[in-house]
Amino acid sequence: MLKQNTLQVLAVASLLFLARGTAVNAQESAAKHWINTEFQPSTLTTAEQEREMQWFINAAKPYRDLTIRVTSERIPTHIYESETLAKAFTEITGIRVIHEVTGEGDVLHKMSVQNTTGHNLYDAYLTDSDLIGTYFRQNYVEPISDFIKGEGKDVTLPSLELQDFIGLDFTTSPDGKIYQLPDQQFANLYWYRQDWFNRPELQRLFKSLYGYELAVPQNWQAYEDIAEFFSEKVRRIDGKRIYGHMDYAKAHPSLGWRISDAWLSMAGVGDKGLPNGLPVDEWGIRVEDCRPVGASTERGGALNSPAAVYAVEKYVEWLKYAPASVRDIYFSQSLAWAANGVIAQQIFWYSADIDSFIDKGSTLINEDGTPKWRVAPSPVGKYWQVGMKSGYQDTGAWTFLKSTPLARRQAAWLYAQFVVSKTVSLKKFLTSYNPVRLSDLNSAEVSRRAPYLGGLIEFYRSRARDVWTPTGHNVPDYPHMAKYWWRHIATVVSGKKPAQQALDSLAITFDKHLARLQHSDIKRCAPKLNPPRGTDVWLAQPGAPKAQIPQTVKGKTLPYEEAIRAWQL
Repeated sequence: MLKQNTLQVLAVASLLFLARGTAVNAQESAAKHWINTEFQPSTLTTAEQEREMQWFINAAKPYRDLTIRVTSERIPTHIYESETLAKAFTEITGIRVIHEVTGEGDVLHKMSVQNTTGHNLYDAYLTDSDLIGTYFRQNYVEPISDFIKGEGKDVTLPSLELQDFIGLDFTTSPDGKIYQLPDQQFANLYWYRQDWFNRPELQRLFKSLYGYELAVPQNWQAYEDIAEFFSEKVRRIDGKRIYGHMDYAKAHPSLGWRISDAWLSMAGVGDKGLPNGLPVDEWGIRVEDCRPVGASTERGGALNSPAAVYAVEKYVEWLKYAPASVRDIYFSQSLAWAANGVIAQQIFWYSADIDSFIDKGSTLINEDGTPKWRVAPSPVGKYWQVGMKSGYQDTGAWTFLKSTPLARRQAAWLYAQFVVSKTVSLKKFLTSYNPVRLSDLNSAEVSRRAPYLGGLIEFYRSRARDVWTPTGHNVPDYPHMAKYWWRHIATVVSGKKPAQQALDSLAITFDKHLARLQHSDIKRCAPKLNPPRGTDVWLAQPGAPKAQIPQTVKGKTLPYEEAIRAWQL
């Protein structure tokens, strides 16, 4: 009987061994299939890709048959991950992935609920690096740099190469810790119809009206002149009603992003410094010794300063040069508007929506496939100075909460690394042109495609990718403070309040929020409000907040080739 039982045990063990072997063989076959059919081109050779995938197969063994849940905002890159890469990862590793795409606000809400309740809703979140000032202060996010040296060491890809990630500075705290792993980036750039700008009859008419050349605007006055020119002087091209400006202005949470995502920095509200101004950043928040001390000018901030008022007034004023419907649309509804072929220029063009601008059937594409449009450095307001950030760049990054059980965090970390691995990253980049790795940007395949992308690759291959930056360290509670923007800006758009009054109210709201955080359980770099002083005292000091510049600045433009040379300096 004992012998029979022993034989049965051995038989079961043999079957389990064979099953495991069969599973591994199936995963290896799946890896080869995905490499040959989907993961091309790559900066790796096929043999290198196979070795990288074999590492994932081996590292995933303890988590095989586990189901993990991750969530991200709804943009093309994350849709590709959820629909294609999640399936590939499951087949290759045996770890099932539910990758949910939703609105950005919903992602932040779910993360907040998990942080508040301690209930593990998701095993990883893809959130913007705009939250870096929150993460390093509030101690609920596991720093990546700690994790890969400790509990995540055995599940960290040897070929991850953090130094290859172009957005790593944006996810790094002042003490040098990396809190998030970048997944994708897209920039807000100046966009224009180069074919229209190059028409000799339009060039002659513009110069006769404004006294300088119709070309890439270098400052806001030139942008305004060009907007007026196309909307009110030219009005129609090729039989179509055309406009010199495009934006969105519906009272909606995304209206807040429109202003908070570096619009004030382009005007020159903050101080010099990269990736964000110091001591005053583009949100107008002053920081001293890493502690936020105020947003209002009476506390040394710049949120209701003359420069901020100028910025918001120009944003609202320029709506008259855009289609009338822009007051009733929000972010996602505005993205493809310029692709309709009736917009001459757009000061805030989101490169994340490039697909609709490179479609071969588009009116924006020449017969040879090259674009009729170009992107260039964003024009800046009259308070802007050399050494300040020049615009906004969104960096979506993998974020892991300490409340997530370790095994689930480790398995989700494997998935995060998979979707940015060198095996996968170049093909992912080519699906939406949101880069993450320098090696991909420098590849021969990207060089081949660069002429068809209107200057986007030139931007990302230059130092400009470090000057267009996300929200930074000065904002101590992004999820809650970001909500204040749209409600106050909407009162200006609707005409209920002048910009000064609305920004005074917003600055007071920010100061009150900082005061609450000052008395919270934040132990590191918590706010400590400055006592209020006369605004004239602060405006008289160097840097932000800056005193009013009353004079009008003359418009300035540069030819395209000269304008983008700034990206190479």
